[in-house]
Amino acid sequence: MRNYTFVTEFILLGISNSEGLENMLFVLFLVFYVFALLGNLLIFLTILASPSLHTPMYFFLGNLAVFDIFFPSVNSPKMMDCLMLQSCAISYQGCASQIFFYHTLGCTECFLYTVMAYDRFVAICYPMRYTIIMNYKVCTLFTVGTWLGGFVHGSILTFLIFKLPYCGPNEVDSFFCDIPVVLSLACADTSLAQTVSFTNVGIVALTCFLLVLTSYTRIVISILKICSSEGRRRAFSTCSAHFTSILLFYGPVILVYLRPASSPWLDSVVQVFNNVVTPSLNPLIYSLRNKEVKLALRKVLSQAMQPLGYKE
Repeated sequence: MRNYTFVTEFILLGISNSEGLENMLFVLFLVFYVFALLGNLLIFLTILASPSLHTPMYFFLGNLAVFDIFFPSVNSPKMMDCLMLQSCAISYQGCASQIFFYHTLGCTECFLYTVMAYDRFVAICYPMRYTIIMNYKVCTLFTVGTWLGGFVHGSILTFLIFKLPYCGPNEVDSFFCDIPVVLSLACADTSLAQTVSFTNVGIVALTCFLLVLTSYTRIVISILKICSSEGRRRAFSTCSAHFTSILLFYGPVILVYLRPASSPWLDSVVQVFNNVVTPSLNPLIYSLRNKEVKLALRKVLSQAMQPLGYKE
């Protein structure tokens, strides 16, 4: 890739309308970030250490926990550094890395939620063939495909954006580098990069959303055919946590990337929610609404406490 840029670093302007609130926001974001790391690590280790959770559903949930450890780590440390130390400069390479990992992981999450919806579709609609259809090989292929697809998606977008020349200004109107705010600083025609990025993000998000919607439509139809109310309740319960996470994921994507007009304040709020809050909520969503996870968590924690002299 030929490099025409004259810019060696970008200046992150931070979160809109946050003047005077830096210390409070730093503490708030630090709490959410630590909770996201510890909560998702605990979910991942619980699934890893509990034989009862070695099923396709929890295999994908473990992948989601890994994602929710990586995703907030792309932008949160730099954001907190900017809030606390007022160090808001980011290198050209660091900005490119943020865009690459942000969109690689974001696309991976999109694919992962689609695979998880398909897993629930097979479990509810074809329960007798579930273990045959969702065997170890299929789960592994799905997982490799989600991460590989995210890598290709992120690579294409990063290449298109950073093959453009950046000769100034270098102030990024956000707390991290992302496609819309960085493209606006380019010193050349950005129509191709804008079209490809909008189309790429839009097609991936829309296709995955339609597949998820199709899966859940079939799931709801199958659940409504269950005779017993207890059976319907249990079936809905197994899908409710995943559906809640999907709503939290697609909401920010639609508001930031798929609307015609841009609002810096709204973009900041939505991006903060997507980067910091959502990854910290997923452990709560999946543990509080799932009896198997709660029992496994209690068992793992009790085993961890025994060497310290604690008993149940």
